[in-house]
Amino acid sequence: MKKYRVVLAVCAGVALSMSVGASMASAAGGTISGTVKYDGTAPAPKPVEVTKDKEVCALHPHFVEDLIVDPSGGIANAVVIVKGAKGEMKPGDVTFDQKGCDYVPHVLAFEAGSTVKIVNSDGILHNIHTYSEKNPSFNMAQPKFKKVIEQKVEQPEVIKVTCDAHGWMKGWWVATDTPYFAVTDDKGNYSIANVPPGDYTVEVWQEKLGTDDQKASVKDGATATTNFSMKPKS
Repeated sequence: MKKYRVVLAVCAGVALSMSVGASMASAAGGTISGTVKYDGTAPAPKPVEVTKDKEVCALHPHFVEDLIVDPSGGIANAVVIVKGAKGEMKPGDVTFDQKGCDYVPHVLAFEAGSTVKIVNSDGILHNIHTYSEKNPSFNMAQPKFKKVIEQKVEQPEVIKVTCDAHGWMKGWWVATDTPYFAVTDDKGNYSIANVPPGDYTVEVWQEKLGTDDQKASVKDGATATTNFSMKPKS
């Protein structure tokens, strides 16, 4: 009888473990992935003339970064957002570096409520100037002795960033109202994991080409492929 009880207990434990595992798998949701590509002939990179602080800024070539397309047509630095996807927001610290008189990354996406740590890795005078509507804009000099400036971004918004000291430096902050977003890599690929099951509008934003959207249905443990093809607005 005792042995029978032990067997029942083991079986119950296995059943409970399977139930918890299934619950966790369900909670994990699904994945939305795909590519963002340019519709047409990829534009040639446009060189930028370095006119100031050449001992730091001219150590590598500079190009206009508003539309970077690889040979296969993949668009870098596009932000893909799952609109209306609800999840736990976990704002934190994100880093926006000034390195070689470029912004690294060129496009920084993060959850609204996060703090941007603006780093000056160049050891020269930079000047951070943001252009926003929902969040307070700021314009602040960052000399070499001020290694880091912190700026909290409370509201979801696309924010343009420039350097008043070096006119070719341009970048973007994209504060989102959902934790389900991604920035495309240099081949135009993206992947967004753990999206709750449901039907969504998936939106892509690119600084020069604007926005586009696709519908996607997400199921537990499955991947929904959502590809975009973007071209200049007429």
